[in-house]
Amino acid sequence: MALAFDEFGRPFIIIKEQEQKTRLRGLEAQKANISAGKAIARILKTSLGPKGMDKMLQSPDGDVTITNDGATILEQMDVDNQIAKLMVELSRSQDYEIGDGTTGVVVMAGALLEQAELLLERGIHPIRIAEGYEMASRIAFEHMEKIAQKFDYGVSNFEPLVQTCMTTLSSKIVNRCKRNLAEIAVKAVLAVADLERKDVNLDLIKVEGKVGGKLEDTELIYGILVDKDMSHPQMPKQIEDAKIAILTCPFEPPKPKTKHKVDIDTVEKFQTLRQQEHKYFDDMVQQCKDVGATLVICQWGFDDEANHLLMHRNLPAVRWVGGVELELIAIATGGRIVPRFQELTPEKLGKAGLVREKAFGTTKDRMLYIEHCANSRAVTIFIRGGNKMVIEETKRSIHDALCVARNLIRNNRIVYGGGSAEISCSIAVEAAADRYPGVEQYAIRAFADALDAVPMALAENSGLQPIETLSAVKSQQIKENNPYCGIDCNDVGTNDMREQNVFETLIGKQQQLLLATQVVKMILKIDDVISPSEY
Repeated sequence: MALAFDEFGRPFIIIKEQEQKTRLRGLEAQKANISAGKAIARILKTSLGPKGMDKMLQSPDGDVTITNDGATILEQMDVDNQIAKLMVELSRSQDYEIGDGTTGVVVMAGALLEQAELLLERGIHPIRIAEGYEMASRIAFEHMEKIAQKFDYGVSNFEPLVQTCMTTLSSKIVNRCKRNLAEIAVKAVLAVADLERKDVNLDLIKVEGKVGGKLEDTELIYGILVDKDMSHPQMPKQIEDAKIAILTCPFEPPKPKTKHKVDIDTVEKFQTLRQQEHKYFDDMVQQCKDVGATLVICQWGFDDEANHLLMHRNLPAVRWVGGVELELIAIATGGRIVPRFQELTPEKLGKAGLVREKAFGTTKDRMLYIEHCANSRAVTIFIRGGNKMVIEETKRSIHDALCVARNLIRNNRIVYGGGSAEISCSIAVEAAADRYPGVEQYAIRAFADALDAVPMALAENSGLQPIETLSAVKSQQIKENNPYCGIDCNDVGTNDMREQNVFETLIGKQQQLLLATQVVKMILKIDDVISPSEY
């Protein structure tokens, strides 16, 4: 190391060892990559299961988020390492495709990387490990198909759907209200589902939140909730059998496209201009009245004069309603969004049985309920909570429950939770390893050991002895030939997950296996890490 000075006399240090530094290659690179992946998995492992812990994340501008949703934790973490970014992408893929199981997929990938590290130290080539993992994932995938069960559900009999959503909500902050929230999620999904096509459009379910009240006050509204109030305080607060004009044009005189200038030099000219504007407003209000509208919902604002005129002409109005909300109101009420007053016709009006304004607590906060709509295929889940963080976490939890219910409508096959599916797959993969004579059988056995990581983490997070508990459940599965035995996280007294009603979707579990295996294979094949300065 030597001290030097630049042309301005500022000192800087020359480090002689800089030239001797080499980039990571071969086994060193693979081990470095594996340790980065394991570090991410280690962070999320404690969040797994009904007794999992939560993470508090602070953003650069000081916002605090408390959550145990894997995708949210990784999304908000400031990750620099490229391999760690792959794990973030893995969690995001699971979230986009399935909506649930984002923590489990990262824990699974971390366990596979841990086992791969042991095999690399034994001198097994990473390509052979990757091939063995691929074989093992196929065995586990097919075994899950065998142990999966079908259940029938309907609009009247949706208890199995509720039980599965309750399993999802068990690991969240909101688990004390899981029954209530699971029922709300299932009813919302069934309200917008097309059961013939087995399709659910989650965009039709709007999730709104308001600070105040208890979590138990969360409700499902068969209609739309808009965070607005009537534009004038003297307008009626409740309208029955409302005919709604949905407008994207403002209540104001049109502005000429050309550059213009109006010289007003006399009182008469000013009076004429004022009368002309008043006539514009009057015509607009009259057009709405003529088609039979009893409520106007406008995307834009209108000034005090238009507001006053609307109140005097007994035409209630709501202003500054967002585009997404306008679309949902149009879908729910069967109305059409009208861009010009001239195009307004009675057929384009939306119909709602009841429109009411509701105030909350002692605050001036008011919201507009649009209920008993002509088409109930747009619903709103309205969440209450003690503070903003609780409401945001409840929104994330409800999203997971909605996704699980949607997945079950698409494919009504389930596996049992509590790690029972992973333990059963582990036993099946271990037994199948003997059929493969090559080096791959070591990787297949390692895959079987990695599958045990999820039930082990569940036991650890529940305060049980992890190895002892896992061994007992595994031996029970083999002895009784019962693939439904899992970890008794809630200390109910039975390991049979059928009795505990702990379900998980088959497609969610299979997706976890496939995604984790794909990402681990990709990480194992990286043997050279090149930094930008070395291009």
